[in-house]
Amino acid sequence: MENCSAASTFLTDSLELELGTEWCKPPYFSCAVDNRGGGKHFSGESYLCSGALKRLILNLDPLPTNFEEDTLEIFGIQWVTETALVNSSRELFHLFRQQLYNLETLLQSSCDFGKVSTLHCKADNIRQQCVLFLHYVKVFIFRYLKVQNAESHVPVHPYEALEAQLPSVLIDELHGLLLYIGHLSELPSVNIGAFVNQNQIKLFPPSWHLLHLHLDIHWLVLEILYMLGEKLKQVVYGHQFMNLASDNLTNISLFEEHCETLLCDLISLSLNRYDKVRSSESLMSDQCPCLCIKELWVLLIHLLDHRSKWFVSESFWNWLNKLLKTLLEKSSDRRRSSMPVIQSRDPLGFSWWIITHVASFYKFDRHGVPDEMRKVESNWNFVEELLKKSISVQGVILEEQLRMYLHCCLTLCDFWEPNIAIVTILWEYYSKNLNSSFSISWLPFKGLANTMKSPLSMLEMVKTCCCDKQDQELYKSSSSYTIFLCILAKVVKKAMKSNGPHPWKQVKGRIYSKFHQKRMEELTEVGLQNFFSLFLLLAAVAEVEDVASHVLDLLNFLKPAFVTSQRALIWKGHMAFLLMYAQKNLDIGVLAEKFSCAFREKAKEFLVSKNEEMVQRQTIWTLLSIYIDGVQEVFETSYCLYPSHEKLLNDGFSMLLRACRESELRTVLSFLQAVLARIRSMHQQLCQELQRDNVDLFVVQSSLSAKERHLAAVASALWRHFFSFLKSQRMSQVVPFSQLADAAADFTLLAMDMPSTAPSDFQPQPVISIIQLFGWDDIICPQVVARYLSHVLQNSTLCEALSHSGYVSFQALTIRSWIRCVLQMYIKNLSGPDDLLIDKNLEQAVEKEYMKQLVELTRLLFNLSEVKSIFSKAQVEYLSISEDPKKALVRFFEAVGITYGNLQTLSDKSAMVTKSLEYLGEVLKYIKPYLGKKVFSAGLQLTYGMMGILVKSWAQIFATSKAQKLLFRIIDCLLLPHAVLQQEKELPAPMLSAIQKSLPLYLQGMCIVCCQSQNPNAYLNQLLGNVIEQYIGRFLPASPYVSDLGQHPVLLALRNTATIPPISSLKKCIVQVIRKSYLEYKGSSPPPRLASILAFILQLFKETNTDIYEVELLLPGILKCLVLVSEPQVKRLATENLQYMVKACQVGSEEEPSSQLTSVFRQFIQDYGMRYYYQVYSILETVATLDQQVVIHLISTLTQSLKDSEQKWGLGRNIAQREAYSKLLSHLGQMGQDEMQRLENDNT
Repeated sequence: MENCSAASTFLTDSLELELGTEWCKPPYFSCAVDNRGGGKHFSGESYLCSGALKRLILNLDPLPTNFEEDTLEIFGIQWVTETALVNSSRELFHLFRQQLYNLETLLQSSCDFGKVSTLHCKADNIRQQCVLFLHYVKVFIFRYLKVQNAESHVPVHPYEALEAQLPSVLIDELHGLLLYIGHLSELPSVNIGAFVNQNQIKLFPPSWHLLHLHLDIHWLVLEILYMLGEKLKQVVYGHQFMNLASDNLTNISLFEEHCETLLCDLISLSLNRYDKVRSSESLMSDQCPCLCIKELWVLLIHLLDHRSKWFVSESFWNWLNKLLKTLLEKSSDRRRSSMPVIQSRDPLGFSWWIITHVASFYKFDRHGVPDEMRKVESNWNFVEELLKKSISVQGVILEEQLRMYLHCCLTLCDFWEPNIAIVTILWEYYSKNLNSSFSISWLPFKGLANTMKSPLSMLEMVKTCCCDKQDQELYKSSSSYTIFLCILAKVVKKAMKSNGPHPWKQVKGRIYSKFHQKRMEELTEVGLQNFFSLFLLLAAVAEVEDVASHVLDLLNFLKPAFVTSQRALIWKGHMAFLLMYAQKNLDIGVLAEKFSCAFREKAKEFLVSKNEEMVQRQTIWTLLSIYIDGVQEVFETSYCLYPSHEKLLNDGFSMLLRACRESELRTVLSFLQAVLARIRSMHQQLCQELQRDNVDLFVVQSSLSAKERHLAAVASALWRHFFSFLKSQRMSQVVPFSQLADAAADFTLLAMDMPSTAPSDFQPQPVISIIQLFGWDDIICPQVVARYLSHVLQNSTLCEALSHSGYVSFQALTIRSWIRCVLQMYIKNLSGPDDLLIDKNLEQAVEKEYMKQLVELTRLLFNLSEVKSIFSKAQVEYLSISEDPKKALVRFFEAVGITYGNLQTLSDKSAMVTKSLEYLGEVLKYIKPYLGKKVFSAGLQLTYGMMGILVKSWAQIFATSKAQKLLFRIIDCLLLPHAVLQQEKELPAPMLSAIQKSLPLYLQGMCIVCCQSQNPNAYLNQLLGNVIEQYIGRFLPASPYVSDLGQHPVLLALRNTATIPPISSLKKCIVQVIRKSYLEYKGSSPPPRLASILAFILQLFKETNTDIYEVELLLPGILKCLVLVSEPQVKRLATENLQYMVKACQVGSEEEPSSQLTSVFRQFIQDYGMRYYYQVYSILETVATLDQQVVIHLISTLTQSLKDSEQKWGLGRNIAQREAYSKLLSHLGQMGQDEMQRLENDNT
């Protein structure tokens, strides 16, 4: 049996059978289910799946393809199939009992691992033989047993006489067999181990086989007795036990006695399970220890209910009820001594538990397949009595028990038809205990406290109670009162579905009658919570308007003091009903009028309350937040708006906004945004509906027009009570930046969708008016502007409309605001005293949130057509840099400059200059906060860097007369402020650092402007000279080493210039400044920091090509240093400069020295030759080593200077001077020798 896989073919109602050999194998109990067959609930070999039960009930051949041979083998002996039971019934039953004994003997064997297989095979073989015999008895009765005519006097054959006695013999033998095996509950092997099968190899101990054989016997005996009665259609009396009992033993009495005994055994087994299960897990635990026990329950249900329909007998529920009543009465007086004594520690709980589990078995049809549509027999009469005992006031009712009872009751409501009486019984109990919290001390309470947190949570609780399927954790998650509400909802819904409104009227009358003035005055806080939960549930399942109206009337009965203390809870209840109205798409006018007035009063109290009265403010705010959250839910839930929705948005909000602090404002503005979003969404839906094709267009349009008017009324209320506040707070720090920007953006989109609803002072262009207030106004905090414009730019429809409106330069003004936002990224408040962020470091100084917003704004801005056009014309890549706003701004400035440079016509250039200046706006105002007394290095670096890039990139633009004024202001403001002009005053280190990094950009840009200026501008050249003059000195190193001058910003400006004209122009200006300001002697005193200046000049000559013009300007000063200054460092640097200049002049001339160089030396000799002849000759010796021709050209001048000197002093020949001069001439070759000779021959 175990090794055959059952491919069960279910019988159809037309009784067409597939008589496969495997299908017709004798069925038996088995819990070794193979789920590979498609998720069957019972084994394929079971009595249900094999169709045995259906064949029994339909009175068909139990095994149509079995026992068809002339002989059969039972218990190892061959028997004649058609006569064996008549001729040898007692022998066969004796052999049966002997096999049972053999199986019981196997239990004594030690079941070690080596013997498992052997014992399994032996036990399985015994069980197969026993089951086969009992099936043979069934087949024999159906096929071969003849009904004898008792009135016939014709002599009968001996076989016929025996056959006539067979029914009585079978009664006796079956009775004896039942006495032999005893009760299931008394079986030694009945323990949890015998019922559990997790053995994948399907080898079972003898105890398993014995238990399942007992189950087979108990069921097959019932089958045989039932078939015997069906076959003979008369009462069969037993002979052997006729006088052993007070009653005659018949097939009917034996059947009923065995049914009762078997049910007692099953109850006893269930009781063993129940005693080991916690109340909280009772419905989640399986009642049956084994699948075969569950199958036996199902078999009994079908057989007994079938028998009660066609015979005068009791149904299954009546059988079970009698036994459970006995258990509940705790009576020791039994009708039969053979009945097992059943005792329970919790008879009430057990009765609920077993009825609920057994009721679930009714879903299985005759094939063991779950059928949800199957009509189920209910047992409400017994359950009603059970419920009355469960809530009896005579004893103390424990909440943990009550939860379990009601959970079972709720489950039964799922299985059975609705029963109003159940609700009535429970309401009698709960109406008296409404003030109880129904909590369990040892269990964390998650029910009522969480339920009452908000109106929405109250409604969620009601929805949960109304769900068709409840949570299995209901015991832990809900109180018994909540479970009662689930029962109430389920019963009323099912009853109204099948019987119309009458059941609701019954329930309503029962519940309403319990509430009157006295009862309402007795309610505590918990009672009021339970009151709202009850009536919200009634409103959800029945007439919401009737229930809400009744609730408002009942609340008027509450004492004023109680109303004051519980106002928050009452408001939550009110709002919950409002939400329910909205969810059911009903007009909320009745509730909204009264509620909104109460809100206005509380908002007024909140406004006049003082900040010191924290307790009072908190109490009022609790109420206001209930209203705000609830109204938000109402708008989000409502399918369409009615005029009454506007009542919810009264002037209480205007007062409330003025009284709120930041945390409270966040709540109110979040509400505003949610309502705005909902209105816009509903407006878009209306527009879509208007665009659809509809047959009755007039009716549809008039309906939509009404909806449009309602929407407009609500929108106008928002403009009236909210926007005026936002407008007044746009420059303050009271409203959080993010929410101010979000709300303003939402109003902008509302103005786009419904422009007529905006205030009159914003007409006729409300969208533009709002953007000017929050997006383009330079006094608005950049954090607000960046977030606001991000929202605006995200809406492609809005951007498209504004870009083509022609009303304002939408894109240009938006670009200007973006530039301001980037430049002011380190400013957190434009109006407050503490307007700069703490300077931690450049990366961390900007708030992360604002940086993200700037990145987003940059990304969106670079999608504007105007920006794309600029980058396209400039052929500059920009996609990769939009993640870094600073780099993006740099690239944008460069692209604008390149685009301008590529323009050809004067008109295009003029328009581009105008547009560029529009981009910048009041750019100096944007950076002004960084230039104040509070020094901020990151802001200064950003300011000077960006302005430097602007000056250089837009040099051609600044060369125009339109833009030069801005350039002058930039230079004056950033490079030549008053503090810079005070030489004795040290500039702040962060400012100097910023200037040092960016100065090359300014110098290069200014030089380009000077070179390309439409009109030569002396003032611009003067500015350039002033800048160079100021910063050459400020950035000179402390020690005059040339190596330290490599990063001097003035030199860097020359080094990084790409074009030749700006280099020469800038260098010329630098040389002029040095000549004028750094090499001028005051009397005989040398200029300050002379060594550093000489080092700077030397570095200048090293890095650039030296022009003779520069030599003319600088060489006299350097020669003067060599003559007048004796400081070694100055002499060394001056000498090096002299050498560089002479060499530089050599490059320009071929053989003849430069006339300009010669004239400089000639003037030098004339100025210093008489007084400082020694130094002059020494300097010229140095020059001679580099270029003899220069000095040779000076011989005549030198000689004349010598003679003039001697003549001036009037002392004759100056031997010392002549010797020094001769030494110089000795370096000049033949020309020098000739001059020496002439001097000797000269007697003058």
